[in-house]
Amino acid sequence: MPPFVAFAGVLGGLAVVRWAYKTAVRINQELEEMRLSRVAETARMGDIQTLKRDPVTGAYRPG
Repeated sequence: MPPFVAFAGVLGGLAVVRWAYKTAVRINQELEEMRLSRVAETARMGDIQTLKRDPVTGAYRPG
């Protein structure tokens, strides 16, 4: 009986690890999609400011 209990425990542990892995992958995909949509929306609206280099000082300024 004890080997059966150990085997059932191992199977249960593997099921939990598989579930946690799938959940983590799904959440990361959703976060990546949201990040990409925000970047695309910002680019579409033209809100991304570019920096131009001042030839005299060499400093970068919004331009």
